[in-house]
Amino acid sequence: MRLALGIWMSLVIAGAFLYAPPAQGFRSPEAARIVFFHVPTAMVAVIAFVVSVIYAVKFLAGRAAMDDAKSATSAGLGFLFAGLATATGSIFAYTQWGMAWNWDPREISIFVLLLIYAAYFALRSAVEGDERRAALSATYNIVAFIAMPFLVFVMPRVMESLHPSETLVSRAGLSIQYRIVLYSAAVGFVGLYVWIFRLQTAIVEYALNRRQN
Repeated sequence: MRLALGIWMSLVIAGAFLYAPPAQGFRSPEAARIVFFHVPTAMVAVIAFVVSVIYAVKFLAGRAAMDDAKSATSAGLGFLFAGLATATGSIFAYTQWGMAWNWDPREISIFVLLLIYAAYFALRSAVEGDERRAALSATYNIVAFIAMPFLVFVMPRVMESLHPSETLVSRAGLSIQYRIVLYSAAVGFVGLYVWIFRLQTAIVEYALNRRQN
């Protein structure tokens, strides 16, 4: 999987800078290439948070330590990819609108989302006792997840935003080259998330087995 993923992501990077042409209608046509990294990282962040809350529910139902570990691992990856989406978005904002941070609704929503999950990790580090930490973390995760759809999907669409809302979904929004690279990047970043998730949970499972033995 590592080799295939490495080749795939190398092709995505090559496509982003060598295959896709500069985009028209932007202050900096070359800066539009950041969409190949910004959009997939934001998408993977949402996927990771969904996976995290699924394992949180599974933990509360079965109290399996690995479910808590998988929930925390996926939440951590969601936080990482949300941070990457924020960083790439800030780079684009600076080149397109002259400021790295404009307090745009989408920027505010991801900022609040990062704060919510930062509090999740603060809670995990503050609570003693594995069982109690896992239970409280799972409960908080479920409550935090309730806010996520509003922050990601609703708030940016009901408030006036600098971000274009139809560019990625309308047929006229992206050229065929951009669609090919963007969709390939989305597949690659999902694969990257899956690989890191499996690697981290395998390490945790090994440590748990060592502790039990």
